Amino acid sequence: MGFNDSKIITRKGTTMSAKPMTKTQLVAALSEAAGIDKKAANRTLDALAAIVAAEIEAGGAVTLPGIGKVLCRDRPARTVRNPATGQEIQKPADRTVKVTIAKKLKDLVAS
Repeated sequence: MGFNDSKIITRKGTTMSAKPMTKTQLVAALSEAAGIDKKAANRTLDALAAIVAAEIEAGGAVTLPGIGKVLCRDRPARTVRNPATGQEIQKPADRTVKVTIAKKLKDLVAS
């Protein structure tokens, strides 16, 4: 299913300052677009979130076609500054989640 399919459900008339879509609204839209009941749509969304979380926790990456790529990124140890005191502090290496948005989605928003 692509961006231009007629089954895609949107919140028409919203602006960029509108509140983000809630999980309930997303489940309802997924249910209608896929032609499944809301319980199945909710389980699907929960399963997708669990799969992505498990893969990221293991240090991997997940590509969601048409949306983007979610990956775990290692950050090296570095020196940071406390903005209140100006004191420099050594911060140890850590990991973070990085999301890269798909070009197709970026182009859709830009047009």
